[in-house]
Amino acid sequence: MNTYDFDQTIFNPDSSYAFIMFCLRRRTGAVLRALPGAALAGLLHLGGWVDTKTLKEKLFSFLRYLEDVDGTVAEFWAESWGGIEEWYLRQKREDDVIISASPEFLLRPAAEKLGVRLIATPMDKNSGRIIGANCHDEEKVRRFYGEYPDAHTENFYSDSLSDSPMAMIADSAFLVKKGSLSPWPGKQYK
Repeated sequence: MNTYDFDQTIFNPDSSYAFIMFCLRRRTGAVLRALPGAALAGLLHLGGWVDTKTLKEKLFSFLRYLEDVDGTVAEFWAESWGGIEEWYLRQKREDDVIISASPEFLLRPAAEKLGVRLIATPMDKNSGRIIGANCHDEEKVRRFYGEYPDAHTENFYSDSLSDSPMAMIADSAFLVKKGSLSPWPGKQYK
């Protein structure tokens, strides 16, 4: 099986950012109602006083003001599907696993359309609250083995060196930058 990060790896741009910007254009009132808290959390995060999980929850707190989250997500993917990278579509396999820090409710429709499996950050789509841990860094490895305890990943792809824990459990790993693949820096190959 191959494992892939999602944002800026097989989809451009970052899906969370793109979804928030989509909602700012299409569901302006909902996003503006949550903006003061999100902006404060952003400043506190920059200063090191708020962790990434809290920041993400504040950024997605506008969800509680949306009348139809699933419908909004469907509209987002109808408009944004072109962001899926062609290089990925050419090599996609049915046993692929996408593993992402983005919210599961947001990525689930894309994974289903691609016909692949998904591990992502569990988030309450009606409040923006993260259920458990943000699926990032070493948490990705923990969640991967939690879902697939006997799995073996042949190739791992990501745009971010913060995904090194996933890269280290793969036979081969590739850093993805604007659709170009290069060997993972410092990776010892099996």
